[in-house]
Parts: sequence; structure tokens; C-alpha cells
Amino acid sequence: MPILNLHADNPMIDGRQSERALAIRRGVARLFGEAGHALVAELPLASGRRADIICLDGKGRFTIIEIKSSVEDFRVDSKWPEYHAHCDAFFFATLPDVPQAIFPEEEGLIVADSFGAEIVRDTQSRPLAGATRRALLLRFARASAGRLERVLAHCDMHDEQLPPNLLNIDGS
Repeated sequence: MPILNLHADNPMIDGRQSERALAIRRGVARLFGEAGHALVAELPLASGRRADIICLDGKGRFTIIEIKSSVEDFRVDSKWPEYHAHCDAFFFATLPDVPQAIFPEEEGLIVADSFGAEIVRDTQSRPLAGATRRALLLRFARASAGRLERVLAHCDMHDEQLPPNLLNIDGS
């Protein structure tokens, strides 16, 4: 299986995520979307790292969610502490069959599947510096706008209809 499929029919799927990780992402997206957060998956950060999921709430606070789909996925990852410099809050998200005890107790934890998610352990708030928040907000906005433009171009090229509420500012 190729790591990146340049000829995919869907411009929002890049082939890097496993089915398990995609299930977690879908559940987390539902949880945070219902709470009124805007969400971007796979956002490159200024450090060169890529956030699995980053959410922006109505007050301008950022939450990064690091997806871990298995025990091995968690064990081989040592980069996750670097995400604290890019968010106000940090969570791990995993599936119900992954033991919760492997995750550090001082970090937030979400258990998710394709249908939803639940925060089982909250996280501490680490407010970002103003300049960092502004730079991240610009990165978030540019990535969001670029992805929307790619979806619109894809729909135009394939003569597909957009969902009626996709372009509403308030998401309704």
C-alpha cells in the first residue's frame, strides 16, 4: 500500500492513517464538533511536527489530540511532549481495546470509535503565549481555507454537489 496516494478520488484522504486511526479521528471529530470546535486533521506545526488533530474553540483556545491506535503505536512515539508548545490543552485519543493504563496520568485521555468519543480523563490547561497563538491561528486558518478550496475544486472537476450546509459560516 502506498504511503501517499496522489491519485485518490477524495482530496481529504492521504493514505497515511490506518483504519483504526481513522475511526478514532471520526469519533473525536464528532465529540469536538458537537461542542462547537473547529477541527483540522494532520496540521503541520511550526516545529516541523504534524498534529493528528487540532481543535479551535470559540474563545480561541487550541487543543491537540494525539491519536494512538495500539500499544505499539504509543510505545514507538517519543515526540508527543513537543506538542505542548503548540496548544492550550493536550489529549491522547485511543480505541476502547487499548489499555488506558499505558497513557501518562498527567495527560488528558479520550476513548473513541467511529461513532463517538468520551473524555475519560481531563487535561490541564497550559495557555499559549499571544504570539504563538496568533501564529497558530494563521496556520490553522490558511490550512482550513486551502483544504476547502481543494474540496471545491474536486467537486467542480467531478461535477459533484456539495452538502447544502458546507459553505454556511456558522456551520448550520
